[in-house]
Amino acid sequence: MNTRIARLQARQILDSRGRPTVEVDVCLADGSFGRASVPSGASTGASEAHELRDGDPARYAGRGVLKAVSNANGEIATALIGHDAREQSQLDARLRELDGTQQLSRLGANAILGVSLAVCRAAAVSQGQRFYERIAQLAAVSHPLLPLPMVNILSGGLHAAGGMDFQDFLAIPMRAGSMAEAVQVISRMRDAATEVARKRGLPTLLADEGGVAPGCKSARDALLMMIESMETAGLSPGEDIGIAIDVAASTFAREGGQYALVREGRTLRCEEMADLFSKLVAEFPIVSIEDPLGQEDWRGWRILTERLGARVQLVGDDLFTTHPVRVARGIREGVANGVLVKANQNGTLSGTLEVIAQAKAAGYTTIVSARSGETEDAFMSDLAVGTASGQIKIGSLRTSSTVAKYNELLRIEEASQAHYVGVSALSRR
Repeated sequence: MNTRIARLQARQILDSRGRPTVEVDVCLADGSFGRASVPSGASTGASEAHELRDGDPARYAGRGVLKAVSNANGEIATALIGHDAREQSQLDARLRELDGTQQLSRLGANAILGVSLAVCRAAAVSQGQRFYERIAQLAAVSHPLLPLPMVNILSGGLHAAGGMDFQDFLAIPMRAGSMAEAVQVISRMRDAATEVARKRGLPTLLADEGGVAPGCKSARDALLMMIESMETAGLSPGEDIGIAIDVAASTFAREGGQYALVREGRTLRCEEMADLFSKLVAEFPIVSIEDPLGQEDWRGWRILTERLGARVQLVGDDLFTTHPVRVARGIREGVANGVLVKANQNGTLSGTLEVIAQAKAAGYTTIVSARSGETEDAFMSDLAVGTASGQIKIGSLRTSSTVAKYNELLRIEEASQAHYVGVSALSRR
């Protein structure tokens, strides 16, 4: 078995929004092959690893990734060919060293992550492993787990052209005993949401992540629609289904700690935002809130964590950007209690695994998440299972790019002995 990298080939493909992204093939000396493609976000944190775009307005409105592809096929390939694909952490460290910038802006995090994941897939094939098994081996996880899904139902924010101030309202299956059952329950909920929107005369067009984009005027209106959708599906609010909100507050944060709720026609201070969330949690079966405040509003986050941290999961996405330094600050200051994990925010597989381990060690929940611009690559499903992260946030049960991830979880459940973690994943470890 010769696991040295023999060939590396990158190309430009299109993601679920029809925008260019990077795909990478890696072939080892023993013939083992790995392929990976890289997602792209809409609401992005300032500290994320840098997605290198061409900036040529004549090609894909400047969104082309031919520079990143060229970097992968040139400098990166030259540096990695001949190295052992099993040495994942060393190879990822070499990629960071080669780039030489904090946010991987020279070669592009999209090029680097594509290579990192393709190398891992090729190594898994060479060793006769499923991808999640290889990830579990790298993460030193002895018992992989099937994660609790957090599923997009209603969308606004940058995922739906600003139709609602808050970005997403999601459903979490609370009683399901398996991944198959969880997917079936969520399917009922998603279908019911379309039915409710039609009955109300609201739009049923798909948002970026496959949710309905009804354009509700307020968060309370959207939550009432979530409850009606549950009841229409014959599901019990708070028992069969819990609600998660992705606020994406950085997209409407203003200077001086102000938050402009444009659809509602009001601007709130961070203390007033904390009051708002406290009232919503008291009225609705909300179990998780993501990015309720801006990515640099550490004071506001502390206030909100003190108010609600013992009652609901408070998840940092733009706040943490899968970055070990930002996660360490959150842990130190007692901010939030959950970390959203996006591999393309970090830039390498090894770095992503380190952040998951860091968060778990501090008792934070971890939620492996998709981006709004996805591909058919289901690596995040393997990442969630292999790291036993506990939770996964994919998108809705629409479009091939999101359904591919659910299908991979169903295959893993059928073929493995991995336990479905269920609602216990919401508890701090």
